Amino acid sequence: MELNILLFVIVGFIAQMIDGALGMAYGVSSNTFLLSLGIPPAAASASVHMAEVVTTGISGFSHWKLGNVDWKLVRRLLVPGVIGGITGAYFLTSIDGNIIKPYIAIYLLIMGAVIIYKAFTMIPRKKPDEYHGPNVSILGLFGGFCDAVGGGGWGPVVTSTLVARGKHPLRTIGSVNFTEFFVALGQSVLFILALHFGEYWQIIIGLLIGGAIAAPIAARLAQKLPAKTLMIIVGIVIILLSIRTIFLTIQGT
Repeated sequence: MELNILLFVIVGFIAQMIDGALGMAYGVSSNTFLLSLGIPPAAASASVHMAEVVTTGISGFSHWKLGNVDWKLVRRLLVPGVIGGITGAYFLTSIDGNIIKPYIAIYLLIMGAVIIYKAFTMIPRKKPDEYHGPNVSILGLFGGFCDAVGGGGWGPVVTSTLVARGKHPLRTIGSVNFTEFFVALGQSVLFILALHFGEYWQIIIGLLIGGAIAAPIAARLAQKLPAKTLMIIVGIVIILLSIRTIFLTIQGT
């Protein structure tokens, strides 16, 4: 059992390094691993999000201290994201979340390509884009829902879309990470009410410890990388994860 916990610690550390630096993929990476072990989708998503309550809290605090948070963007994302997350969590407790995954993966695959294209073609901004219209709130609602149903996806859906629209990569990553704490908290409360976690405590503790160690390190890594480099890495990660999801879905049918 100790070996299992250590394995989950390593997974949590790697996943949080990716998420904290790129603003995405903690849930996607962790959930993919848990599903490969045969853990039910609802239990896997619940375990990941319960661990994320702590890891995203540390990551969000780190980004806030480093000045990476755009509060106008946070205000647009927070409430819709929580509502979407709670709705998705409720949906997942009664329907298999794998049904919607291929459609999300196709969307993300396109967004990944758009981000890479933007990295090479857009004119660098001297100041962050500070206008965040109502569409950002709709995106937060959709991202929260996808995050709960897919066991991860808040970062890939929200961060990738905002960066592709020309938002400042570093401020977007910091703001999305900060908001993710509240989204994960809302989902976790509903999962606790709907499921039982007696046999999954090793997963939650392992992911939590690994993610907590990595969160402040990843926040500093995000601050040091150039915007263009961040965008290219984000795009590549999204494309690879999306292709893998589509491939696994086709293989399973």
